[in-house]
Amino acid sequence: MIDVIILEIIGLVGMGLHLLGLLTSVHAVMTSRTSQGAIAWALFLILFPYAGLPAYLMFGRGKFQGYVKARRAGDSQIDHLARALEKKMRLFRVREGEEHPRANPKYFALEELAEMPFTSHNDATLLVDGARAFPAIFAGLEQAQKYIIVQFYIIRDDALGQQMREILTRKAHEGVRVYVLYDEIGCYYLPLAYRQSLTEAGVAIVPFRTSRGLRNRFQINFRNHRKIVVIDGKAAYVGGLNVGDEYMGRDPRFGPWRDTHVEVRGPVVSAIQFAFLEDWYWATGDVPDLEWTPSPAPGENETALCLASDPSDTLESCGLLFMHAINSAQHRLWIASPYFVPDEALISALQLAAIRGVDVRIMLPQKPDHKLVYLAAFSYIAETEPAGVKFYRYQPGFMHHKVIVVDDDLATIGTANFDNRSIRLNFEITLLFADRSFAREVREMLEEDFANCRQTTSADLTSRSFLFRLAVSLARLLAPIL
Repeated sequence: MIDVIILEIIGLVGMGLHLLGLLTSVHAVMTSRTSQGAIAWALFLILFPYAGLPAYLMFGRGKFQGYVKARRAGDSQIDHLARALEKKMRLFRVREGEEHPRANPKYFALEELAEMPFTSHNDATLLVDGARAFPAIFAGLEQAQKYIIVQFYIIRDDALGQQMREILTRKAHEGVRVYVLYDEIGCYYLPLAYRQSLTEAGVAIVPFRTSRGLRNRFQINFRNHRKIVVIDGKAAYVGGLNVGDEYMGRDPRFGPWRDTHVEVRGPVVSAIQFAFLEDWYWATGDVPDLEWTPSPAPGENETALCLASDPSDTLESCGLLFMHAINSAQHRLWIASPYFVPDEALISALQLAAIRGVDVRIMLPQKPDHKLVYLAAFSYIAETEPAGVKFYRYQPGFMHHKVIVVDDDLATIGTANFDNRSIRLNFEITLLFADRSFAREVREMLEEDFANCRQTTSADLTSRSFLFRLAVSLARLLAPIL
């Protein structure tokens, strides 16, 4: 009798879960940002509700809940800062003796996406690899007089992380205000002792917790992927490097680590700082006292724009940036990204760009660090190759930088990968330079990288084993949720 009751209870629970899975699949269909994602979640929830329901609870949200609401709830100060900053930035819009980029339709939409103008009188310096980037960043930290902003997706307690901690501790003891913001998932293994030592030194260090608040406690699929350092509101560092020894090429698994950061001075620094401010406000509810008067870089006149994108955006700013770059290219479109999992719209845009004669090149790493993403990328080669899109695999080590060159007058460097996660789930930041001189530097940097690549074709997939090709096809099915 007891066995029958237990079986009935199990049956009722199973029916309840399947019913709940069916109802949740309706929510997925109504709220997913892509049709592929909606179909994938609906099937998963209906067929496997036991695993699908908890997975959807943690990973199914397409919009970051609470960020905009928190910003609007008590941030009249932030709104005031945003409006005042935009007015100040517009003082640097017109480049002396030249037509402002906004007059060119290629750039008009970019300002609308960024909600900030292109500004002139900036100075940008390429920092190729960690061997150049971190000495420059640490030198900037040492020069700080008023405050330091540090925001990274990953901070490790290794040789590089300890070096940064020592500098921040020393500067805090000197009276410099230090703000450190880290992603709660990316820094999951950062020891409590590391954070406590900074706190004891007077450093304000807090996590960016996407799961903050009762309603958001399972909201863990979003990541704050930004990497930002700002010194006194005058200099900033942005790019693909996190704080860890592997980013210096010290991990034997990956070998030399290929990455790119950029150091900027000038008005664009204020826009970078504002992206940090919004994240800091979400994490703390506090608005720190920062410098909000944009200042020109002496003797320099490069035109730059900061585009901060996140999953609370009304529009998919990151995806629209990629789409705009592809559609505006006339003769060159070079993309370097460690993760290449675009949606169908971006694939079609790449095909059309190649068909109209644009030199479309995609640089990917030869060595994978995320197997599913690595496998999924193979599936796009055969799809785009007939149109003329060319793929290259970087050979010497792991390639991690996120760089785009469009024609001869636009280059982007930032934190966003060419994948669904960066487009729809991550907080990212991208710097755009509408400057022929800087774009040439970036193009020449990528030319050296392409010289260290092997071009890969659809034959590289068809020549592999059946099991490998099956794994590629299965990974492609998961592309909408990777």
